[in-house]
Amino acid sequence: MATIPQQGAPGKLKRELRVADAAAFSVGLIGPVGVMALLGAGAAAMLGGGATWAFIFALVAVAFVAYGFIKLSRHISHTGSVYATVGLTLGPRAGFIAGWALFLGYVTIGAGSGIEIGLFVSQLLKDFGLAFDPDWFWVTVVALALVVLVGRREVHTITRLLLFAELAGAVLVLILDLVIFVRVGTGHAPGTQTFSWGFLSLPQGTDITLIAGAAVFGFLAFAGFEGAATLGEETSNPKRDIPRALKVAIVVVGAFYLITIIAQSIGYGLDAKGIKAFGASSAPYGDLARAFVGPWLADLLTLSATISLFAIFIGTMAGAARILFALSRDTGSSNPLTRVSKHGSPVNALTVVAVLALIVVAIERLLSYAVLDATFYALTIGTIALLVAYVLATVGAIRFLFFGKTAGGAPRWQIVVPILALVLVVYTLYKNAVGLSAPYSYFPYMVAVWLLIGLAITFRRGLTATIGQNLAAMNTPQRDADETLEPVRD
Repeated sequence: MATIPQQGAPGKLKRELRVADAAAFSVGLIGPVGVMALLGAGAAAMLGGGATWAFIFALVAVAFVAYGFIKLSRHISHTGSVYATVGLTLGPRAGFIAGWALFLGYVTIGAGSGIEIGLFVSQLLKDFGLAFDPDWFWVTVVALALVVLVGRREVHTITRLLLFAELAGAVLVLILDLVIFVRVGTGHAPGTQTFSWGFLSLPQGTDITLIAGAAVFGFLAFAGFEGAATLGEETSNPKRDIPRALKVAIVVVGAFYLITIIAQSIGYGLDAKGIKAFGASSAPYGDLARAFVGPWLADLLTLSATISLFAIFIGTMAGAARILFALSRDTGSSNPLTRVSKHGSPVNALTVVAVLALIVVAIERLLSYAVLDATFYALTIGTIALLVAYVLATVGAIRFLFFGKTAGGAPRWQIVVPILALVLVVYTLYKNAVGLSAPYSYFPYMVAVWLLIGLAITFRRGLTATIGQNLAAMNTPQRDADETLEPVRD
């Protein structure tokens, strides 16, 4: 095990994690309990009773995208995640842009999750009969301060916290799902709900373009599945454990989503009234728990969703801090961002990430956005940025696995998997960047400006050469013990 770095020591993270820790980090960063507290309703607003298809589409697409991540993580272990995998397969400049995009994705998704905490805290206080109703901005600020405190701890403390937060909430959600299935299936639903396969029926006139548009909710639901890859320098056997962790995260979370979205659709009812209520709901857990069980479960689920969102907040901020740490270190900069605490945490990078998240939150508050709008605006920007990173990672995987100097790490026929992933992600990105109404039409341009800033940074004299050398020194991708690949250079 690596020695514990002293305060101020540059660039050393502690290798102390196992596959369960890495999987817990990805699951916690995704935050499935918090995700399904709201995003299922968003999909229902577009696809009606067929909201399940948004998650099926996204699960298939994410599984295809994950193919490249899993394959590459068997050869590349680096705390920069997409930055390193793209940098070593497509070149340092592309790698920096990929990391820059992923960094923005984590910061804005974290900010959106923090804002959403304000929504559920307000709901909790209302349910408890308290007149106190703080502004969502101040709730988010308090949550962010707690995130920074937790994020300064050892990484295994963070992964355990994420795991326990999600497990507790997932058990409650699955209990509700089971009650819904049993009561509806046995004809004892509280309303006129009856079981049917209507949750797989799409509104008349629905085509693939609408499903892809709705799939932004599905992609957002899986945002962070690649989070385990940011622990590449903190996992004891990363080239074995990170791929396993990614598989576990996708399978477990995917199953949870499909069960829950079906239960929610059936619970509201698949008639016009039920579909309308589901699509308009800002608290599906609470609505269904009150109707099928009682207010006590509604309160517990609201609390669980709040804790899950806090876990997402922690995970995204921790992931963003590690990406910033890696970018700063590999550019050859001797600055505070490359230093870690005595606990092995990149605390200075975490502080910068927290400040950026606070700026995002403050801007939305100054623009007087309602809490729900502010949540979705930040989450949408983050999703677009993530999709850009996924495109670059998938292209890098195709080049590395099938067209590199030592191609042959995967059977040739498997190239169809990343190609399909690329088609699905690019199409979804296109559908969520073109032909939208304001303010959603502005978000792709915001991401584009961010990427142009990152691109401009890469033209600093000698920067890409330094990145290439440091990536090669940190992690030369390996096919096996005897065969290595040279890093791609710009």
